[in-house]
Amino acid sequence: MRSATPFLIAGLLVATSAGLVFADGDHAQIERGRYLVSAGDCYACHTADPSKPFAGGRPLQTPFGAIYSANITPDRQTGIGAWSDDDFYRAMHEGVSANGERLYPAFPYPYYTHVTRGDVLAIRAYLQTLEPIANAPPRNKLPFPLSERAVMRPWNWMFFDDGAFHPDPSKSASWNRGAYLVEGLGHCGACHTPKNVLGADMDDKALAGGTIENWFAPNLGADLRTGLGGWSEADVIDYLKTGRNSHDSATGPMSEVIQYSTSQLNDEDLHAVAAYLKDLPGEAGRVPSSASGQQTSSSGLSGSGEAIFLDQCSTCHRSNGEGTPTVFPPLKGNANVQQADATTVIRVILQGARTTPTDARPTPFSMPAFDWKLSDAQIAAVATYVRTAWGNVAESVSADDVGKLRRTLHAKAE
Repeated sequence: MRSATPFLIAGLLVATSAGLVFADGDHAQIERGRYLVSAGDCYACHTADPSKPFAGGRPLQTPFGAIYSANITPDRQTGIGAWSDDDFYRAMHEGVSANGERLYPAFPYPYYTHVTRGDVLAIRAYLQTLEPIANAPPRNKLPFPLSERAVMRPWNWMFFDDGAFHPDPSKSASWNRGAYLVEGLGHCGACHTPKNVLGADMDDKALAGGTIENWFAPNLGADLRTGLGGWSEADVIDYLKTGRNSHDSATGPMSEVIQYSTSQLNDEDLHAVAAYLKDLPGEAGRVPSSASGQQTSSSGLSGSGEAIFLDQCSTCHRSNGEGTPTVFPPLKGNANVQQADATTVIRVILQGARTTPTDARPTPFSMPAFDWKLSDAQIAAVATYVRTAWGNVAESVSADDVGKLRRTLHAKAE
């Protein structure tokens, strides 16, 4: 059958352009796959052009260079239309493509390896229903020898353990479902776990916060100051479902995660994720030497930082740093503000931010950029102020910190 036109024969849908045949009873499997694709946030990484969904080509910036996402539409030449079920499962479970090439962990197979075969095949069933799009992503921009995929053999030997998820019998079914989603399809640690010099997870600091694409993904542990210790399960659910809660609003890469993934999860799974995250331990971190939690502008903080804040920021965030919850996030007690790495704070001041629209909260709010208005020293001063005022505890920010990030972002924009 060479026609590209789908047609119906005796209850069988034959979509020959994708090489796909499925019975009416398989629609539940396809719908399950669609849901799991959302849970895995596949659209965000595998879509460079919204008019070509899932056709790949989006550059994923790593410390080693740009890696371009694959075309996962059922196009037989440039996508995965010619792959078998076993090919697809091996890619997800072992990080090996249909032609035997080793995949880079920018495709998060170290997490997807925990996904059951049934769920993997449901994902494939859904992807096979997509419109085939001919699109060959650009070549990765990696220096030698990293450009040679053979380097992934020793990397996998050192850092990758393939295997299915094993529930913890001492925990509830909901907790285990949350663990399966967070540690598997959700691949939360890809952003929120710090990496070693070779780009592998630092397992002893799982979900303690990590740097990605010039953002800092915050600590998800139980720490009161830098983690989720002050959030309830309901707070976690609100954030994942709507992109906002009384503590914070999603910006940066997390905006896409909310929009395309977590806001699409059902309530049962959101409760499960929240239960798992709220059960994570805290990290015994040191108190930054430059902040005691008791400082004010009269005890070491830059007066210019406070003055800039009152002049430029207090209209939305209020002079007491409490903001307007779910509209303008509070800075007082804000975990993002108090992370050891100030990258996100500096970046938001430089470039501004925009909350993500969701079905529950369709109206986004924006913060203006100040890179055109404030010098490196001024941004450092106001960043230091918000990180150490109102009982916040975090190290100060230097003008050099700001200048370095400003130059990096400017070069990236060119």
